[in-house]
Amino acid sequence: MLNELENASKVVGVKQVRRALANGRVKRLYLAKDADPQLTQPLERQAAEAGAEVVWADAMKALGRACGIAVGTAVAATV
Repeated sequence: MLNELENASKVVGVKQVRRALANGRVKRLYLAKDADPQLTQPLERQAAEAGAEVVWADAMKALGRACGIAVGTAVAATV
């Protein structure tokens, strides 16, 4: 499922994802299992309210790699 991020229109990072969720643009939210729950839980709730699917990645590093960035990321979303 992470391979979808390679070619999809996406946003990466908490601020960008929060904005996209607020604007109703998120189709699928990706969260890293090893990310700080204080970051991921509010976004998970917001996604559920917006009706967006939530997918859990095994690690921040794997999620960052799937997004095409050299560092890990706690969250990403397809828009």
